[in-house]
Amino acid sequence: MTKDEKYISRCLQLARNGLCNAAPNPMVGAVIVHNDKIIGEGYHIRCGEAHAEVNAIRSVKDESLLKESTIYVSLEPCSHFGKTPPCADLIIEKGIPRVVVGCMDPFSLVAGRGIDKLRQAGIEVIVGVLEEECRHLIRRFITFNMQKRPYITLKWAESADGFIDANRTDGKPVILSNPLTGMLVHKKRAEHDAILVGRRTALLDNPSLTTRHWYGKHPVRLVIDKDLTLPESLLLFNGEVRTLVFTQKQVSPARSQAEFIQLDFSRDVLPQIMEVLYKNKLQSLLVEGGSTLLQSFIDSDLWDEACIEKSPICLLKGVKAPNIRKKYSFCSEKRFGRELTYICHSLVRR
Repeated sequence: MTKDEKYISRCLQLARNGLCNAAPNPMVGAVIVHNDKIIGEGYHIRCGEAHAEVNAIRSVKDESLLKESTIYVSLEPCSHFGKTPPCADLIIEKGIPRVVVGCMDPFSLVAGRGIDKLRQAGIEVIVGVLEEECRHLIRRFITFNMQKRPYITLKWAESADGFIDANRTDGKPVILSNPLTGMLVHKKRAEHDAILVGRRTALLDNPSLTTRHWYGKHPVRLVIDKDLTLPESLLLFNGEVRTLVFTQKQVSPARSQAEFIQLDFSRDVLPQIMEVLYKNKLQSLLVEGGSTLLQSFIDSDLWDEACIEKSPICLLKGVKAPNIRKKYSFCSEKRFGRELTYICHSLVRR
């Protein structure tokens, strides 16, 4: 690993701290180095607040050292006025002579302009250090801005013989997770802007879809209820979290605890839902069920990651788990007790 790679790697570590709060902005980390010693660090903590470069510069105790330092940034410094002033201007103002950038910003308002501005000011700029890793870090931001839809994660737990639940019309679902993996589901919810379930899952499981077992914000709750048959007594309609209901009905009932969005169910509803989420600036979506809804995303090649928990329990019969027929580009696995969790990255839309 080169010296530049070492410090960009540290930028990536810092940037991940913004996972739950930076969206819809990308996660970014910055490190300032003087004579091979880190003198300042920062990351983008929350959308609307200071960017990583600003936080790193503010953390430097002796600003006179900036004129002899290198600033490392996982993503190209911005050059436009948004909710905060341009970071490229601040770097120029502070007289930092060298900038090392992990990857260029795909956002159209930046897209190389920050790098050009720095170079025009006489600053040495190195681009593309650990570029693949830096782009992977902001994959949600890239998907949202380039494909005009949220980054989609599919999540389910399945039995050793390939079922996600028993055949039932009411009652409690079969528990395939252990306490640790159940808690990690809530962590994953906190890392997403929205969470989606189908009508049957909402009716039979009565989920709250909150992050009550993990610290962090609740995702916006989404449910598909074509004919508005779900009872108002469900936890989804308790008003605790913003909830969107996708329906074909023309007139929304007087139910103040949710927002009703009319879709054309004579056409594929998934692209329509993606359009709504994009307009609402919901950058990431977690799809938790049920099996039919998950399979519809798979069949439509409309997913980016799949988190599949494999339980040692055998159900022998029941609701079949979704089936990913196509090959995926990457699969990692972790064991939590006897359970095994796979994370698959789709080849689709790469």
